Amino acid sequence: MTTTVRALRTLTVPAFTFESGEVLHGLRQAYHLDGELNAARDNLVVVFHALTGTPDAAGDWWKRIIGPGLALDTDRYAVCVPNLLGSCYGTSGPSDHPDGRFPAVTPRDQARFAALLVESLGVTNVALVTGGSLGGMVALEWTATFAGRTRATLALAAPAAHTAHAIAWNAVQRAVLDAGGDAGLAIARQISMIAFRSEREFEARFGRTRNADGRFNVESYLEHQGRKLEARFDTATYRTLLDAMDAHDLGRGRGGLALALTALEGAVYAVGVPGDQLYSADVVRQWAELAGAEYREIQSHFGHDAFLLEHEQVGAILREALQRAARADSRRDVA
Repeated sequence: MTTTVRALRTLTVPAFTFESGEVLHGLRQAYHLDGELNAARDNLVVVFHALTGTPDAAGDWWKRIIGPGLALDTDRYAVCVPNLLGSCYGTSGPSDHPDGRFPAVTPRDQARFAALLVESLGVTNVALVTGGSLGGMVALEWTATFAGRTRATLALAAPAAHTAHAIAWNAVQRAVLDAGGDAGLAIARQISMIAFRSEREFEARFGRTRNADGRFNVESYLEHQGRKLEARFDTATYRTLLDAMDAHDLGRGRGGLALALTALEGAVYAVGVPGDQLYSADVVRQWAELAGAEYREIQSHFGHDAFLLEHEQVGAILREALQRAARADSRRDVA
């Protein structure tokens, strides 16, 4: 059986100014676009991927959510998934600059860079912007940066500002990247998988079972995950995106977090996961209350990665957010 690799689309950006003030020229924005824009060009959904995600959500990590008749119905919506600035799946990033001179990237940069793509599509108002984890941070930055241009925002398993606890997880991974040489990336991935999954899942899935060689099965699982990432990612990109997550603070330059959250426009949904070891449900609920957002939960034994694995629950919340945005459109048309 052969696997079809879907061709990426790309946009070349003549010049882009990062939050740091640095300017780069001729940057690429890679993306997938599934479905078709309507005549009014108001049916676009923008999906942002997580830390090591790819722009191929419809063909890979959200393939049970994006497609004809699914929650993000490509018979009705055009679904755009950009590869985040600084990543390594077609968009410009540190892997294109082996001299290490690629600028520091923030989620605000990533949202602004993706906005150039949306503008190139002739879209001035987006039906829904969404994402999980780092993708959720970028979604929040999008809505805060481009007031009035998004009818619904849905951030899954994401904080409004990166927490000390999450920064600590990233600090340990950076230390491993520094000390681990060629093996550093694989070991960093093992560390992250412990944060991404829950104690409950590990107990149910592995318990104290061992391989034939006497090693615990959970050890083999973590090593396998490390090798998989090592084969498809690179250390400089991983470090860049860890740094981007730590830079996330919706309130920076906006008068503080509470003011930034209350200023968000459109229907805003915050989705927490009880048992999430990276961004607890309480962290998500707290910013939802400040924003006056709709708070929803995904019930799962997976922990943080539930936004990737609990397709039915995620799909139901996405449908709700789109329906609410559509009702708001109908009321506006009548008025």
